[in-house]
Amino acid sequence: MKVLIKIGGSLLDDPAQRSAVAAQIAALSGNIAVVHGGGKQMTRYLDERGVESRFVNGLRVTTPETVDAVLKVFAGTVNTQLVAALGVAGSKAVGLTGIDAGLAMATQLNPELGFVGRVTSSDPRLLDVLTSAGYLPVVACVAGGSGGEVFNVNGDSMAVACASAWQADRLLFLTDVDGVLDSNKQLLPVLTPADCASLIATGVASGGMQAKLNAATDAVAGGVREVRIVRGSAENVIARVFAGEQLGTAIVKDRN
Repeated sequence: MKVLIKIGGSLLDDPAQRSAVAAQIAALSGNIAVVHGGGKQMTRYLDERGVESRFVNGLRVTTPETVDAVLKVFAGTVNTQLVAALGVAGSKAVGLTGIDAGLAMATQLNPELGFVGRVTSSDPRLLDVLTSAGYLPVVACVAGGSGGEVFNVNGDSMAVACASAWQADRLLFLTDVDGVLDSNKQLLPVLTPADCASLIATGVASGGMQAKLNAATDAVAGGVREVRIVRGSAENVIARVFAGEQLGTAIVKDRN
């Protein structure tokens, strides 16, 4: 089984939580790859240097100056800290970006956003080479352009692109919420793409959750059997999901 795990930056900002997640991932068997964000760390890095973070529709405006920070934070500090934690836990983790071996190629999403990219293609062969040899790829959400550009890519979008191209069986989003809630704030255990569209159309899912549901729908359309959205800080959450416990929200092609 191929499994891709996307870890939100807020979860990685706490050393204890980072170590706990790393230990759970290291205990898994099968072909595993990880994609991670780092938005919280990026904002702090820029604040410390007097650079204001600007967002349009939830996406960080990425100027040439900010691209340098993207590399230092996402591909540098956050990636290396996670690889180190996985190594301590027993995994042979390898730090990567989407630029490596054409894993994720992108074009500019919107001129207003600067160097924010939309992944247009993903070559999964590097993931196959590494996982088949027992290594754990850890991918920062940075993609390359055909002209040598470096693009900041939304972590959920990066995860979906890699999972779909790699033909992953499962995509697990480790987030800071319990899952998807209905209009009465009750957890929805299973959703189909049609259900996701309805939640978005009625305004029940908006902002970050709307983006996650759109990403999950894209992943299912791309062949991923199940996308699961769970709270990453929940105790032993990864092991419990893989043991069959119905945590969080599962997005599947159909309920059958």
